[in-house]
Amino acid sequence: MKKHLLFTAILASSFVLHSQNKIITVTNSLPVDREFETVELTKKSLGLPSSAKLENYAVKEKKSGLSLESQSVDNDGDGIADVFLFQPKIDASSEKEYEIVPSDAADSKNINCYSRFVPERTDDYAWENNKVAFRTYGPVAQKMVEDKIPGGTLTSGIDAWLKRVDYPIINKWYEKATLGTGTYHKDTGEGLDNFHVGDSRGIGGIAVNAKGKYYFSKNFISWKTITTGPIRTSFILTYAKWDANGHKITESKLISLDYGSYLSRFEISIKGTKNIAAGITLHDKKGTIGTNIEEGWLSHWEPIDDSEIGTGLVAPQGTLTAFDNHLTEETDLSNLYGNLNVKKHKVVYYAGFGWKKGSPFKTKQDWETYLSSFAKKINNPLVFKVKE
Repeated sequence: MKKHLLFTAILASSFVLHSQNKIITVTNSLPVDREFETVELTKKSLGLPSSAKLENYAVKEKKSGLSLESQSVDNDGDGIADVFLFQPKIDASSEKEYEIVPSDAADSKNINCYSRFVPERTDDYAWENNKVAFRTYGPVAQKMVEDKIPGGTLTSGIDAWLKRVDYPIINKWYEKATLGTGTYHKDTGEGLDNFHVGDSRGIGGIAVNAKGKYYFSKNFISWKTITTGPIRTSFILTYAKWDANGHKITESKLISLDYGSYLSRFEISIKGTKNIAAGITLHDKKGTIGTNIEEGWLSHWEPIDDSEIGTGLVAPQGTLTAFDNHLTEETDLSNLYGNLNVKKHKVVYYAGFGWKKGSPFKTKQDWETYLSSFAKKINNPLVFKVKE
């Protein structure tokens, strides 16, 4: 009986210990207000036991008691959440305390950041958040082109869907297209797809430069969705081995898009080359480029139908080594390339766009100010510390 009571007491004590609120301090070192940046916490960083479940926690501001949206993500697919995400809002050069508290509340139904494979439109993979949307193309679309079947697409470039609403549109746009009730190539108030990719790199597709010529992969051959939710969507695309002037290239992409961001994050896993070129299309060469190697960003501002659009690429400090404003008369092959070094078979960069009709960016200067600010923030991330 005494042993039983002792064991029960130990269990109770352990539960209290593990269910204690965790206080964390998040620090903003930059002299600008910060929001729409994601803090990632792990069980280890929170001092939680391996048996704890991150999905059983919530977050709130310590001072105000205001609850924040959060999301737990199983990155490695083993059925156990690896990271706990939330987005604090912090004034310039300041810090704020948050509580990570046990919670039995159901996961948020706000799927603001969404992605999926789209078999009903051949085999696209599409993703979006509250600001922007993208898509790229799979093996069926490639085979249709190779077999000269109408409706196919052969490219590893990244397409942009120009949305101007903050709610999800991917399923809605595909549905009206497949049912024949409308088309996403016409703007009826939510935006449209009028961005041409073709053989270009679109917004963030990669290439390898070998002896002055750019080589790149064909369509992705497989996909895996990791997460969708209120804060982040992420997924993996893999590609068939491809040739760059005799060099066999193995490539996969881990792509993620967080709430509030105009740029997707690309983590490229690649073998067979020591550097890559991440590109943004120059279309018919009527736009204007902007570059800042020191800050780590490239920009292109161009007319698109009756509006304008800014596209861009941002890389972590010291990884963008040069750029190539590659102009050619070959169809769709004019791209602004950023040269990036491969380290331990990995490269990380961000790429995206801001459409004049669907964003606060009304000029080239507006867009480049955003890219510059984005670069400063990824190089000076929010720092958190758990109180003991």
